[in-house]
Amino acid sequence: MSAAETVQTNVDQFTAASTTAFKDGVEKTLAALNEANTASKKNLEAVVASVTAATKGAEAMGAQAMAFSKVAFDNQVTAAKAFAGAKSVQEILELQTNFAKSALETYMAEVGKMSETYTASVKETVKPLNERVTAVVERLQAVR
Repeated sequence: MSAAETVQTNVDQFTAASTTAFKDGVEKTLAALNEANTASKKNLEAVVASVTAATKGAEAMGAQAMAFSKVAFDNQVTAAKAFAGAKSVQEILELQTNFAKSALETYMAEVGKMSETYTASVKETVKPLNERVTAVVERLQAVR
């Protein structure tokens, strides 16, 4: 083999290796960009799901608060009518005591319901975000 042929063979090998390395680099870069795009899309979907859950939770709590307000108002009107019809101070005191006890029990029950609704709402709101964080942590651990 002549020197020219040896040089040509070396140039051909170098060119082939360079082309392969460049092609592999481009493919890896495109794969990484595609993966980053997919991760961004999933992150956005998680944020949308989180905001949707938060909105539903706020709507549920608002509906509960409105329903409780209506019941409380109706109970106050009924109590006021009973107070107006009382025939003695003793009867007014008994009605007031019963009303206060009932109002407190109703309020405490409502606080419990609102707390349950709030807790469920927070869990549903953070669930999609937690799933994304877990996925990222798992991915980072897999890379190590």
